[in-house]
Amino acid sequence: MLADTLAAIRPADRRAVAEARAHQDRLTKPRGSLGALEEVAVRLAGAAGVSPPPLPHPAELAIFAADHGVHARDVTPWPQEVTVQMVGNFLTGGAVANAFAKQVNAGVTVVDVGVAADLPDAPGLLKRKVAHGTADMTAGPAMSVDEAVQALETGIAVARDLVEGGARCLITGDMGIANTTASAALVSAFTGQDPARVTGRGTGVDDETYERKVAVVREALRVNGVNSVLSLPADALRVLAAVGGFEHAAIAGFVLGGAAARVPVILDGVIAGSAALVAAALDPAAADHCVAGHRSAEPGHTAALEQLGLRPMVDLDLRLGEGTGGLLAYPLVCAAVRVMHEVATFDSAGVTEKHV
Repeated sequence: MLADTLAAIRPADRRAVAEARAHQDRLTKPRGSLGALEEVAVRLAGAAGVSPPPLPHPAELAIFAADHGVHARDVTPWPQEVTVQMVGNFLTGGAVANAFAKQVNAGVTVVDVGVAADLPDAPGLLKRKVAHGTADMTAGPAMSVDEAVQALETGIAVARDLVEGGARCLITGDMGIANTTASAALVSAFTGQDPARVTGRGTGVDDETYERKVAVVREALRVNGVNSVLSLPADALRVLAAVGGFEHAAIAGFVLGGAAARVPVILDGVIAGSAALVAAALDPAAADHCVAGHRSAEPGHTAALEQLGLRPMVDLDLRLGEGTGGLLAYPLVCAAVRVMHEVATFDSAGVTEKHV
């Protein structure tokens, strides 16, 4: 499945990009007056291969949940049990992500890709567990390469099924206590930046825990022999297996699945950003199909976005995860595309353009 998905991904269509830019310039507004919204519309045209691009409606949020062995290193004050408790909260509609999804009329699917407990069946829950959490990445690889591929293919399958069910926009979500530690390790590996520059405070750790968290990220990279010399997809898989989480792998697959279907993927925060780095390492064209929903307060997210060449739609110091930032950005993405479909051109409206 992974090989077939990678083979189906195409880079942004240059002709569609050029047509979208030209169309933007003919609309009844000063050129460039919609700022980043114009760039989003052009990006989506390139991703879809047609201008104007299809309206990104309806949208589906997929929240991938998993636990992390590195939690044992005291990188967060939150107990691991919170992961399974929050999964229950998502399923009963009580989380911030549920409120935001309701606001924008997006569907919500929760995927157990590696929660450390066995979950009961529930509407809206996909049980796709690879294992009961990853191993401690400071003692060796967090998962095997085969497990990483299984989690990737889980994300691909979820994206495929949502698109086949009618979704025309995919939004990434995550849940996993200690997953910002794994995210920092991935960002450091794929950007070459020092762990101290890309490790954040996650859910709000104190200074002592933060210093320990940086040291743990540094140790995990050293123990697993991870450096930033990544040239082959096999390198990306090895790094993902070494220091990633099951939800990171699944989100990377979700991005690849959306790209293969030419459906835009709105990325959430640092978890999604680090996962998108994995997807882009497997196929650089995958990034052409992504929109950065927001800029997280986590420093690693900025590093990831810069590496991916993505500009965030909103910047509100969010650091919750769950897909909240992507959901907030979704109406802006829809508005950007609607402009392409509904705003008149100077010629059709009989409006005089400015003199050049």
